[in-house]
This record gives sequence, structure tokens and C-alpha cells, in this order.
Amino acid sequence: MDSALVWFRRDLRLSDHAALYHALRQARRVYCAFVFDSAILDELLAEGLTADRRVEFIRAALVELHAALRERGGALLVRHGFAADEIPRLAAELQIDAVFANHDYEPAAIARDARVATALAAAGRRLFTFKDQVIFEKDEVLTATGKPYTVFTPYKNAWLKKLTPFYVRPYPVERDAAALAQPARVDALPALESLGFRPTDLASLPLPTGASGGARLFEEFRSRIDAYAQARDFPALRGPSYLSTHLRFGTVSIRALAGWAWQRWRETGSRGAEVWLSELIWREFYQQILYHHPHVVAHAFKREYDRTTWDDAPTLFAAWCEGRTGYPLVDAAMAQINRTGYMHNRLRMVVASFLSKDLGIDWRRGERYFARRLNDFDLASNNGGWQWAASTGCDAQPYFRIFHPVTQSEKFDAEGRFIKRYLPQLANFTAQEIHAPWRVPLARQRAAGCVIGVDYPSPIVDHAQAREKTLARYAAVKR
Repeated sequence: MDSALVWFRRDLRLSDHAALYHALRQARRVYCAFVFDSAILDELLAEGLTADRRVEFIRAALVELHAALRERGGALLVRHGFAADEIPRLAAELQIDAVFANHDYEPAAIARDARVATALAAAGRRLFTFKDQVIFEKDEVLTATGKPYTVFTPYKNAWLKKLTPFYVRPYPVERDAAALAQPARVDALPALESLGFRPTDLASLPLPTGASGGARLFEEFRSRIDAYAQARDFPALRGPSYLSTHLRFGTVSIRALAGWAWQRWRETGSRGAEVWLSELIWREFYQQILYHHPHVVAHAFKREYDRTTWDDAPTLFAAWCEGRTGYPLVDAAMAQINRTGYMHNRLRMVVASFLSKDLGIDWRRGERYFARRLNDFDLASNNGGWQWAASTGCDAQPYFRIFHPVTQSEKFDAEGRFIKRYLPQLANFTAQEIHAPWRVPLARQRAAGCVIGVDYPSPIVDHAQAREKTLARYAAVKR
């Protein structure tokens, strides 16, 4: 074809990019565009999120992407409006033959792409989409009876059995980069303020932006991946890859990550690489759950749990959101997400279990809170993780798996290093005292400079009593 438009979405990089590769191969001239979609931004603004690190992260990635395209003879056209309107309008302005983009599996995105395809078709143009953000999608990994998997371990085994070097081979974009084209006019990228947002503290966080930032994080993680299996559960250690935000916005290639981990595991037997690859497979498992079972957006995966009677407890929910539950590990974790937009994966499970099973509050309220706060918010993973913790999702474990917040603290932050980082008022308690400071004698509390109930909250719920109430709550649904 004569000309094409590549629509960047959650794939903000130049290298190993499926849609860009196919456009460069099929069109003589290739333009590139991104839309700050009002359908998404207006929702953030309506919730008062005028300082949103994700918007700033995206803009920083676009600045780098635009510069990379300029170096190769192209440019990035950036629009602000409803993508369903802006992409057909831009296609008409440029008189291109087709739009190329990568698949998105969220229900709202699927509906948006359908509207774009219809509008383009009405003008004699096509929308072509490609797999890019996962290794296997949609119906590529199915059971022997041709159905989607609903339990992780069989899915993982089938995923690994299907994997070959072909599926992690990069797309050689650079080979055809000469087809990149610049339109006659390229406006400057919109400032945050023009989008309705103000700067955040993103620059002060240990989260480098853009494809270069993702590459630096991956390079650093490769040097310690062999220890990942042991270190990943301890929030005070540098165990995770910290690549989740880059995966969410596609500033790194999933093929590069999964391919390297798979090769490392096969060649060295690295347990860390094996476990990290398993985490990447979890991400794809939740993507295919969302794709095949879109009802999970608003309902329990196991529909019988929609009958669960949750407690309406606004005071308790506010205490959980603000990190005032009286359980140090829970409160430190909530302080982490509120201050940085990040939460360690082990802690996500702990606080989600606490909300749904200690406080008896609907998991969907916690899911929405995370959606507003997490830099790496991804609908599929966030929903899947919350339903896993609440035992309403596709998990083989029964509902009576209930995390004990003190036991979790003693096991995964034994010295209280993470707790003290985010709750300095507890800094003078010993490693034995800090996990349940309300049990410490009053004289010792005073000596530590932190009286429970005055300087730090008393527990808002008794875990043992809450556990019994939760068992009864879930048992009532199963009857």
C-alpha cells in the first residue's frame, strides 16, 4: 500500500514492535501517532486525579519515542481527544490506506477498536491489529477439549509446552525504518497542563521512564535474577524486577523479557529465572481470563460469589485506604502505594486478603482503589489478583485461605525493616515487638516513644474473630 498509520497505545517503544514492523513491511510511507484518550483521561479527572504519575510516565515515554522516530526520519503525531474519533480523523487528514495497531484485550478497548474499524471502513480504509503485549493470546493456549483454561498450573504447563524460539523472536523494525515518514506539520507534544494534569513526584521515584528506562531496569535485574525465587517475597529486599509499569505501557518487549528468562532457565537451571517466567505467565493467564470471561470486570469469576453479603463499613474502609488499621505490615504497604504508586506483590496479597477477609469489605472496592493508585495498573492483573485474594476468582484453593497479617509480617519482614521505612513511629520497637505492638506492655511502648492507640492506631479488628466471621460468610454462599 502507499501509506499507513501506526497507532501506538500500550506499546510505547520503537524496537520489537509488531504493528510497526508490519506497517513498515507493507507500506511505502508510515506515519506514527498516539492519542491521549479523553475516554480515559476524563475519568481520571472526574475522580480528582489531576496529578497522575501514569499520565506523566506516558508523556515521558512519548518524548523519547518521538526523538527515536525523528532520528530515523519519522515523527510522532500526538492528539488529545476521543481516540475513536481522532484516529479516523487523522487517517483522513493523512490520506492513509490503513491503520496498524497492536491488540488490546480489555472490553472497553475492544469496543473502541470496533468503532474505529467501522469508521475507517466507511471511508474505504482498514484497521489491522497484531499480537504484541503477550506471547500467547486469545485461543492460542486451550485445553484438550478446546476450552480456555481456568486454573493456572495446567495453563502454565500448556504455555511452556507450546513455547518455541519462534514465539520470542523480535520483530526487526530497524531493517525497514527507511519507510518512516514525517507529515508536513508536527506539533509539539502537549504539556501536562494542557491535558488537565499537573506534575507529580515521578522524577524523584526510582522509576526511570521510556524505553531506555525499561532497558536499564532489565539490565540491572538480569544481574540478580538467579536470587529472585528467594528474594521476591521480602519487601525490604531488592527482589522484584520493578518492570511492571514498563510492561503495562509497553516500554519493554514481553518477547525480550520472556525469551531471556526462558533461555536463562534452560541453559543454567536458574530457579530465579524459572519463577520469574512463571510470573510473566500469570500475567498472560489473567489476560486470557479477561478476554474469555469479560464478566469479571464487574462480577466474581465464580458467579455464585456475587451472592456474598459484604459489610458496608466506610470507617473501616477509610482506615484501610489511609493505612490506619493497626496492623503494621498492612499499614506500611498502604503507605507505600499511597506515597509511591507501587506496592510489593506479596503485600498486594496481604492487604487484599485483609480488606476482604478481615474487614469483610467487597473486594471490588479495593480493586478500584488500586486502579486509582497503582503506576502499573493493568485491568486483567489487578482484577485477577483481587479475585484470587478474595477467593472469588479462578483459583484452585478454597475460600478458607485467609492470610494472618501478623504471621505474614513475621515471616516476610522478620526484622521489621520494611515496616520501619514507612512507619517511622514504630522504629524503636524490636524485631519481636513490631509485628504486633499492641501486645507490648505500656511501659515498653512509652520507652519506644509510641503508645498504641495514641501515636499509632490500635487494631481495628480482631483477626481471629474476623476469620470466623469470614468462614461463615463464605460458607453461606456455598450452601
